[in-house]
Amino acid sequence: MNHHPPTHVGRALTVVLGALPFIVVTLLVFGDWPPLRRWDESVAARVATYGATHPSTVDVWQVIGAVILPWTSRAVILVVAIYLWHRRARLLTVWLVVSAGAELGLVQAVEHIFERPRPAQMLVESGGWSYVSGHATAAFVMAGALGVVLPSVRGWRRRFRLLVTLPTIAVVWIASVDRVALNLHWVSDVLGGWALGLGILTATSIGFGLRPGLRRRRRRLPSDENGTSVPPRAAVIVNPIKVGDGVAFRRKVTRALAVRGFDDPLWLETREDDPGNAMAKRAIENESDLILVAGGDGTVRVVCAALSGTGIPVGVIPAGTGNLLARNLHIPLDLDDALERILDGRDRRIDLVKVSGDGLDTDHFAVMAGLGLDAAIITGAPPILKAQIGWTAYLVSAAKNINHPSVKVRIVLDDEEPVERRVRTVVVGNVGMLQANIPLLPDARPDDGLIDVVVIAPRRVTQWPLVFWRVMTRTKRTEMYLERFTGRKVEITAAVDVQRQLDGDGIGPGRTLTAEVEPGSLVVRVPKRR
Repeated sequence: MNHHPPTHVGRALTVVLGALPFIVVTLLVFGDWPPLRRWDESVAARVATYGATHPSTVDVWQVIGAVILPWTSRAVILVVAIYLWHRRARLLTVWLVVSAGAELGLVQAVEHIFERPRPAQMLVESGGWSYVSGHATAAFVMAGALGVVLPSVRGWRRRFRLLVTLPTIAVVWIASVDRVALNLHWVSDVLGGWALGLGILTATSIGFGLRPGLRRRRRRLPSDENGTSVPPRAAVIVNPIKVGDGVAFRRKVTRALAVRGFDDPLWLETREDDPGNAMAKRAIENESDLILVAGGDGTVRVVCAALSGTGIPVGVIPAGTGNLLARNLHIPLDLDDALERILDGRDRRIDLVKVSGDGLDTDHFAVMAGLGLDAAIITGAPPILKAQIGWTAYLVSAAKNINHPSVKVRIVLDDEEPVERRVRTVVVGNVGMLQANIPLLPDARPDDGLIDVVVIAPRRVTQWPLVFWRVMTRTKRTEMYLERFTGRKVEITAAVDVQRQLDGDGIGPGRTLTAEVEPGSLVVRVPKRR
């Protein structure tokens, strides 16, 4: 699925066109259009005559009808939604659930609004109203889920796409014919059901900014000195542990790049002893025009640090536990959606922060660094638990570290006088949002040439709710439990060794942490402004 933000007029026009078939069929049915009425009555009469002399055939259709129920189609959609949620395609998951809910609600509403009687010569007993056919509508919406969404997410090739598309078309046809073969619906009821299903899928797709398939239009390619088109090059740096279905992911990315005129990408996998530094250097040597990185915050940090000052844009495809840089750059956490929005996005310069300290080599971070409780929480989160439940594993670690001792620190900001505090944690940020949209540093911007510092210092455990309230309400006033500072350089010195972290990775205990902003040193690919 693509996620392209069309204009408001284009959205409205597409929704109207999607609803138009249902409006036309409904007007023809209840306007008693003679050709449609004669067709309905002719088919119903033939079915009644045939069913009276072929009871075994009626039994077969009755069994089929008992299997292909609307709730069967909705159950299939639920299974697909669960699969998509597991694949981190969260946007598509919500779209499916909303579409199924809209189908259920609108079918009931249409039936009760028009109250059209069923054909008089029904071959089996059934209550309710005739228009529209709920079986046909539910099957049509299910076909949209399986025939469009699932192949797109998995990145299947065309021959595998047919293995899904053809059976779903068959199910729609069988479910619809079954209703007519049992004389439970007029032919126009089935046509109205198909049209309603089309309208639902169109409206919800536009509402979520989704369109099936990849755009086939290739972009104009740059030319060399002889006027020959030279396709741009991309490199993809992948943490194989974070990207589960590597084969499908690779196929999807390769196809998306090819559609946009890129040459075959250079694929580079991180190793346990190198989270991305050598891979980024090789991508630079390859003269890549775009570097995509799919991994956790640690992989993203290392790659971004290596690309500092090169001018090569990097696109972050979220695949880790925190995905903090992606969140703060408004990149969707849905893997498929993120890929589309990045490749069709714009370049933006942001700051990096150079960091050093005792026992540390000079490094960089793009999100946050910390000293004290936050680092202890990150270090204490079990990797197995992070893999199973994601960033909520940090909540478990936070509960275990709630009594983490305070430490006396000395903070020097730019050329100002030192500040001494007894704190639980000090966080230095280039951006401000944590998981669950917690605004730890609400004024932080990745391209303002400044770093933001927050000092959190509750005296007792009972004061933590007040601190949390101050953070969530974006309180800016300074108080003893929560202080914020802004500058271009900060030096933090602790009285004893404490845990430290960079962009969600523990870097070991120490007493000092120095951070200095490097304005505009990194180019990132972000979604276009709406």
